[in-house]
Amino acid sequence: MLFGSTVRGATALALALAGFAVSCDAEPAAPPAASAPADRGALGPSDPSPSGPSPTGAPTLPDARPELVRDAFAGLQATLDDSCTPGNCAYVLGRLDTELHRMDRAMKADPKGPGHFPEPIALIAKLDKELGGDRSTPNLEKHKALLIDTRDGINTWMQGHPDDYR
Repeated sequence: MLFGSTVRGATALALALAGFAVSCDAEPAAPPAASAPADRGALGPSDPSPSGPSPTGAPTLPDARPELVRDAFAGLQATLDDSCTPGNCAYVLGRLDTELHRMDRAMKADPKGPGHFPEPIALIAKLDKELGGDRSTPNLEKHKALLIDTRDGINTWMQGHPDDYR
């Protein structure tokens, strides 16, 4: 009798595992139809509408909250000790470009509005004009001094506005 009980238990376990495996592979059920869209909160100064793709080509998710200026500034400051050395210059310049554009998006999405950050936004706009949309390593290397000057200019401006990153 013990053997029959073990076989039934093993069979039950195998069927349960098979059912679980099938349910994991299945397409998720469509959400129930609703007559009104889900309430995602009113858009206001603290919840700006989503923007299009970033200058670096990274998509902006519609439900994603904008990054805080202090967080983007921390990322930008993390590049202060980076230097272009043979073998890592492409990484350093690409990261610097990415961090500058994180900062740009955060300032433009800040509840204080982009008018609160005129100088940093203007510095990034100047950089973008010079880069001409070309973010290739050779073009970033060509504009290395401008990338660094832009970062340093924003860093100096932000140091004079500690309430924006604390």
